[in-house]
Amino acid sequence: MSTKDFGKYHIRRWYTFEQEILTTESGRPADGDSVRKIVIAAVVANPCAGRFVEDLSVIVEGSDVLGHEFGRRAVAAANGTPISSYGKACLVGVNGDYEHGNAFLTQVFADPVREAIGGGLSWVPSTGKRGGPGTVIDIPLAHKDALYVRSHYDTVSVMLDDAPGPDEVAVLFAFATRGRLHARLGGLAAADVEGSDGLR
Repeated sequence: MSTKDFGKYHIRRWYTFEQEILTTESGRPADGDSVRKIVIAAVVANPCAGRFVEDLSVIVEGSDVLGHEFGRRAVAAANGTPISSYGKACLVGVNGDYEHGNAFLTQVFADPVREAIGGGLSWVPSTGKRGGPGTVIDIPLAHKDALYVRSHYDTVSVMLDDAPGPDEVAVLFAFATRGRLHARLGGLAAADVEGSDGLR
């Protein structure tokens, strides 16, 4: 039986993943700093597993507590390097509905993460699916202040070796410290988005 040990939730595991990309796939060295991608994940007991629940406020309300901890862990992992893009995802154990995972990803959860990384004007791209331990999840990334900065469209893929169990949800938030190396498709530049409304 799960016990509530983190606000209203029970968390069984935390994961932190990091990768650093030094060259393009064809070997061209970075045009400036390398790309650091960070993923924070929490494996949370699903209070709605095994049944249809009309009112998912049992998950949504109070999820800012999770958001604060995700933000704290992301900033610690970045270790002083500014974060410029983000994305979120859920991986729902097979006894849960996909909607249960989405309930963990609302603005209530995401706003404290935005605040922790220095603000984010753009909505956070997200994805999710149902699966079990070893399932690979692809998390989309986009610029945190303006959605249409093409250089920051990216993806980070992770696999959790022991999660989620059937009655769990893995909640994931991904971050990157810059856009793709040698991005060359034009469009709005990251340098042009300061003071934007986040939607351009």
